[in-house]
This record gives sequence, C-alpha cells and structure tokens, in this order.
Amino acid sequence: MRVFSQSLFDELASKASSSPRRRSHLNVHSSAADPVQRFFVAVEKDSYFRPHRHLSKSELALVLRGQVDVITFDDAGVITGRYCVGEGTPDIGYETPRGTWHTLVSQAGHALFFEVKEGPYDPATALEFAPWAPPEGHASVAQFMQWVRSAPAGALPPVF
Repeated sequence: MRVFSQSLFDELASKASSSPRRRSHLNVHSSAADPVQRFFVAVEKDSYFRPHRHLSKSELALVLRGQVDVITFDDAGVITGRYCVGEGTPDIGYETPRGTWHTLVSQAGHALFFEVKEGPYDPATALEFAPWAPPEGHASVAQFMQWVRSAPAGALPPVF
C-alpha cells in the first residue's frame, strides 16, 4: 500500500521551485516498461512545456493543487482551445487525445497534477515537439510563454 501525503506534495513543490526547469516529477509506476505510467508533476508558473503531441497515446491528468491552462493547437500552431482546470474552476482534470498538439501553463504560482498515460514508455516515440515552438532553453521561450498565456483561440504563434 502506498499513501501520498500533503507533505509529499509540499516536497515536490519545493523541488520544482529550485529546479532549473521549474518542475519536478515523482513516478508512481515502477519502471518504464509498466503498461500504465503514473506520476505526480509539480510545476511553477514559469515552467515551459514545449508544445508537443503523443501520436500513439492519450494522457489524462487531474489537477490536485493550483490552476493550469491547457492549450491545444492545430498543425500550424494556431490555438484551437484553452481550458482552465483546477482550483477555482468547475473542472478538475483533462484528457488530451492522441495526436493533439498541446501545452500547459500554471496560472497561480505553482500547481500539482497527477498524470496517467499508457505504457510502456519509449523515449523514441513518446512525443513529438512542435516545430513552430521554441525548444527549451531558447532565448525566445519567454516571449512565446507571454504569448501563450494570453492568446485567444484562433491566434497564430509568433515567429521565432
């Protein structure tokens, strides 16, 4: 039996705040070969999840702390949807269908969610990054993040 405490979530939030990527993970599954991948993710407001898609798997997430916007895009990077999920909203989770370009941004300081995906995990096929979004660490990430935080559905991504 495993029990997940609030203090564990506090520890993950602390690790996220001191991490260069501004997030931290805790795997619940025992290995990448497990047929179901389950993990907690703590994320700070300034963490960048480069838009990506999973071609062969969907993902399900429940927001346990804070609030996130899940943003979906078409193949050209046009925003197709914005979904506010978590504390202070009527929604507590989301499922992203396979093949859907998406990202998420934390709206309130920090957030914590529990994610479930089909396994096994294969880094070669796990995800595809959007070519119209800057890679992690690129000088234009801050500009892209500013755009994605407030751009409405139908907005084209800035050119980088």
